[in-house]
Amino acid sequence: MNDEQPRDIFKRAKEFALRIIKLYCSLPNHKAVQVMGGQFLRSGTSLGAHLREARRGRSKAEYISKVQLGLQELDECQYWLELLKESRLVINREIDLLIKESDELIAILTTCVKKEKAGRQTSRR
Repeated sequence: MNDEQPRDIFKRAKEFALRIIKLYCSLPNHKAVQVMGGQFLRSGTSLGAHLREARRGRSKAEYISKVQLGLQELDECQYWLELLKESRLVINREIDLLIKESDELIAILTTCVKKEKAGRQTSRR
């Protein structure tokens, strides 16, 4: 990643996590909602941690691995948000906004991984 992009993606990942925390805290005390909430809380807040680990990676391979782990967690978070929305147990506009943001973050991080992998292939030749 270039020098400008990491600051932006790290900031967005942290803001995403904070929004996930706020949504979780606003959920009703229904058992099914709390179970789904716990899942998206865990997976939605781990993206930033994975990106920080990636930044401190000892190699490009480790960097790629950590970003891919973050992508997996983000995809899982999106799944739980979609279930929460589609179950209609919670009606909250923030869910739609978080799903949209997760789509954008997935696209950005997927592009970063592809570029890093392409760079590794080029440097091996």
